[in-house]
Amino acid sequence: MQKQHTMKPWLALILAAAPLCGLLQAQSKDFTVALTGDSNWHRRISIYDDPGYAELIQGIRAADARFTNFETLIHPVNMSANPWAGGGYGYSPPWMVDEVKWVGFNLLSVANNHAFDYGADGLLSSIHALEAAGIPYAGAGENLGFARAPGYLDTRHGRVALVACVSSLREGSLAGAQHSELKGRPGVNPLRVNTTYTVDAATFEALRKIAALRGGAGEGDGAGARRGERSALTFAKDRYQVGDKLALHTAANPDDLKGILASIRGGKRQAEWVIASIHAHETAPGDRDAPAEFLVAFAHAAIDAGADVFIAHGPMSMRGIELYKGKPVFYGLGNFVFDGEAGIPFLPAESYESQQLPFDATTAEFRDASSNNDTTGYPANRGTWESVVAHLTFSPDHRLKEIGLDPISLGWGGTRSQRGHPLPASPELGKYIIEHLAKLSAPLGTTVEYAAGKGVVKLADR
Repeated sequence: MQKQHTMKPWLALILAAAPLCGLLQAQSKDFTVALTGDSNWHRRISIYDDPGYAELIQGIRAADARFTNFETLIHPVNMSANPWAGGGYGYSPPWMVDEVKWVGFNLLSVANNHAFDYGADGLLSSIHALEAAGIPYAGAGENLGFARAPGYLDTRHGRVALVACVSSLREGSLAGAQHSELKGRPGVNPLRVNTTYTVDAATFEALRKIAALRGGAGEGDGAGARRGERSALTFAKDRYQVGDKLALHTAANPDDLKGILASIRGGKRQAEWVIASIHAHETAPGDRDAPAEFLVAFAHAAIDAGADVFIAHGPMSMRGIELYKGKPVFYGLGNFVFDGEAGIPFLPAESYESQQLPFDATTAEFRDASSNNDTTGYPANRGTWESVVAHLTFSPDHRLKEIGLDPISLGWGGTRSQRGHPLPASPELGKYIIEHLAKLSAPLGTTVEYAAGKGVVKLADR
C-alpha cells in the first residue's frame, strides 16, 4: 500500500496566503500614465524601424494607462461629408484600430472638432469600430448621456475613468439629451464657452445700433441689449459691455460645466483614477502660447471634482504645464501623429470650394493651395511638428512622484509624404523642444529641466 503524504500545516498556510500576498503586492505598486496629444491619424506607423523608435513606443506600452486624442473617424470612404466641417475633413480605414493597438493606446478621447466631419453616421461608425476592437473611449456617443459618461479602463493597478469633452465645436455636433418622447441625438460632449468683450462707449454704441438692425426692433432680447439695460448687449452670440479698458473674458457654459463635473465626480466613485480631457483650440487673447481663461478655470474645477490628471489638446502645438494642488495639468502636448496631408486620399466638394479650385482638382492640388505650397499654415508652423510624450508616475496613495517628457519630432521640413509620424527627437532638437516647453511652463509656476535627452518636471517636494 502506497504511503499517503500529508502537507505540513505551516506549509499549507504559506501556500494559501501566497496569492493574497501577490495581490497586495500588485496593488501597492506605482500607477503609471503615458499621455500624448492629438493623433490626426490616417497612415500606418507600425512599419518604421528608425533608431530609438522601438524604445519610444515601448515606453508608451509600459504604462498602465496610455492616452491619445483620436482625431479621426473610422468609416467607409464613400460616406457623405458634413457641410459644416470646413476644409479639414478626416477619416481612416478599418485597419486603424490595429495601429492604435500596436502603439498600445488603451484610452481614447473622441471629443474633438473632427468628430462630426461625416455627420452622425461617421461618428457612430467610428465609435462602434472602437467598441468592437475593445478600445475604451469617452467624449462622444449616441446621446448626451453616453457622450458625457466616463469611459473605463481596468488595469492591474486600479480602474481608470476618462471624462472627455470639447470646446472647439462644429455646428450641429453637440450630442442631444435622451427624452421620454424622443431619442437623443448622436454627438460630442460639449463644453460651450461664453465670451464677454469689454469695449469703450463709442464702440458699444455702434454695436448697439447694428444689433438693433439685426433684431428688427431697438433693444430686442437675444439679438440686442436686454430690456432696460444700456451697458451690455448680446451680438453674434457674444456679450459686450462698456468699460474703461479693452478686454476679453471667457467662461464655461454653466450647464455644460455642471454636467461634466458631475461625470468626473461619478467616475471618481467608480474608479481609483480619473483623467479629465478637453479638446480646446482657444488660447489667451494676444498670446497663442497661453491657455484661455475658461480653460484654466475648468482644469482647476476638474481636479477639485476628483480628477488626478487634466490634459488639454487641440492647439496643434505645445502649451505649458501646471501643477495644481499637486496634480498635473497639461494645457497642450502638441501632436503625436499628424499625417492627413498625404493620408487622406479623397475630400468632399466643400474642401475644393474653400480654395476656389475647379471641380476636377485633385487632393494634391488642394494641399498645395491650402498651404500656399507649404509656405503657410501647418506645414510652415514648426510647433505643429515638435512635441512630447508625457510619462507620469503616481504612488498608490495618489501622490504624484514623477513627470518625464520624451521629446518627439514629426518631421518638420520634410516632404508631405515623409512628415507626420512620431520619431524620437535628435539630442539637439530634443533640448530645444524641452527648453521651449520650459518657457511656456514658467509663467504657470512650473520648472521643466532638460537632462539626459529628456525633460523632467520639478515637483514641489523634490
